[in-house]
Amino acid sequence: MKERIYHLFENSGELSPQVILLNIIMAAVLGMFIFFSYMITHKGTIYSKKFNASLVVLTVLTGTVMTVIGNNIALSLGMVGALSIVRFRTAIKDSRDTVYIFWTVIVGICCGVGDYVVAAIGSAVTFLVLLVFGLIKSDNRMLLIIRASRKRQSAIQAYVFQTFSHKAILRVRNTDDENVEFIYEITSKQLQEVENNNDDFIDSIYQLGGIEYVNVVMQNDEVSN
Repeated sequence: MKERIYHLFENSGELSPQVILLNIIMAAVLGMFIFFSYMITHKGTIYSKKFNASLVVLTVLTGTVMTVIGNNIALSLGMVGALSIVRFRTAIKDSRDTVYIFWTVIVGICCGVGDYVVAAIGSAVTFLVLLVFGLIKSDNRMLLIIRASRKRQSAIQAYVFQTFSHKAILRVRNTDDENVEFIYEITSKQLQEVENNNDDFIDSIYQLGGIEYVNVVMQNDEVSN
């Protein structure tokens, strides 16, 4: 019984230097594929060169670790214990970044155990899915910010309510002794329709009187204000 347990925790076989090198090279190659995929699907201020380069390194490191672990249960348990005490505090700017992190880890695991075909096919399908869904764009959110005298808040609310046909969503209302600030959430389509019907939309708000400023801010996945 003891011998069976001992053999269970032993490595099932020695890997040749050629196999080890092939595992790591394939992890690097597929890591570069992930690199170019991230570059293509991320545009604008959200793209990070450092994060993209880290994806390649993470793929290689995961492949290296999996090559070392192999079928050795003792090393596997030790690796799980080591990772359980590591805490990552890097902020993720885009939810898709989490997908890329998992992608690199999975590719590294596949390459580490020699399943190159699975890693390649999975990476190709993942890239196509990200590319297709990347073409689907949601309507950008717009924030209409109005600061004015508190005496005019009823008039402002009534005007915005009527102008946007009850579709403008009041997100924030800040007040002090003399002033009030409204932040409405609208869509770019709603704003475009209003501006088509009224070229002097902003001027119409100022004509209500007591207006300190009117700001229109775009809020999307890339820039958060």
